[in-house]
Amino acid sequence: MTTVSDAVSGGRPAGGSLALPLLGALLLALTVVSLGTGPVHVSPGRVLQLLLHGDGGVSADEAAAVIVRQLRPPRVLLAILVGASLGLCGAVMQGFFQNPMADPYIIGVSSGAALGATIALAFSIDFWFLGIHSASVFSFAGALAVTLLVYTVARRGGRVPTTLLLLTGVAVGSLASAATSLVMITGKTDLHRILFWILGSFASRRWEHVHMVWPWALAGGVTLQFFARDLNVLLQGEENAQFLGVDVDRVKRLLLVITALLTAAAVSVSGIIGFVGLIVPHVMRLLVGPDHRRLLPASMLGGAILMVAADMLARTLIAPAEVPVGVITALVGCPFFLYLLSRRRDVAV
Repeated sequence: MTTVSDAVSGGRPAGGSLALPLLGALLLALTVVSLGTGPVHVSPGRVLQLLLHGDGGVSADEAAAVIVRQLRPPRVLLAILVGASLGLCGAVMQGFFQNPMADPYIIGVSSGAALGATIALAFSIDFWFLGIHSASVFSFAGALAVTLLVYTVARRGGRVPTTLLLLTGVAVGSLASAATSLVMITGKTDLHRILFWILGSFASRRWEHVHMVWPWALAGGVTLQFFARDLNVLLQGEENAQFLGVDVDRVKRLLLVITALLTAAAVSVSGIIGFVGLIVPHVMRLLVGPDHRRLLPASMLGGAILMVAADMLARTLIAPAEVPVGVITALVGCPFFLYLLSRRRDVAV
């Protein structure tokens, strides 16, 4: 008899076992290149020298040392954390909804998180709760509210049809975006400060922003790995999952909260950066297969790689000015989304 584990692992591509180490190596290489990319270029060899061996006896290049050690590391590390969080959330949501079109941006979760952060900023709500800044608290509330609303409205007979999920997500996301615009107009702060959340960017990010997101990205990322088997079983349908001992409702509630938390943490420091959670899991399935024990860590690495690469492109495309990272991911993600949607014309509401 074929088990769920056999069915899932049977789709693993040849060479999938090497994918994770190769992705890790690629991320490390891109990180080094990214630390040297910008208005002041620093070669990868010099970056490694400054990181591993100090000044190496060369004091004339003090500017490069400051850039590589102090100015760019928070930005690059933040791109890694946000990309990993969004890539992981996309993989979990697609397994959770049993729907390959699910993504924090497309179904409106990112818009809900941005609305929460905008409310905190526009009305100068500034506090810390258990080490969490008010922007993150409000982001989480907005993300969770939108996720619950989309899931409740789109659910039909225990299923979440693709077309209905997309329509509901677009509608709720548009409502959240409209509310964000209203808050921007009526708020008490400069509109340029709020515009950051709309476009998505890592410009001028500092270590305090890294501290805002890394504990939640780490805790959420580790916790979600323990749900890999449950996500594998859910691929076989909710009835089969119940038969195999999975408490489907409890698992879904937990996944709902954790993915909303990760999305909120990412949006609270970077703004709305879309389509990462849609693109990355699809590409990673081609590399490692559908088994979530490999797919989840691969999606984290893939999301980090995509975000670091997009941030480098954002810094260099129209240098010395910058393009918002959200614009870069949208230019890549929109055609990818339309391609996926064109392949699912047979799906009915």
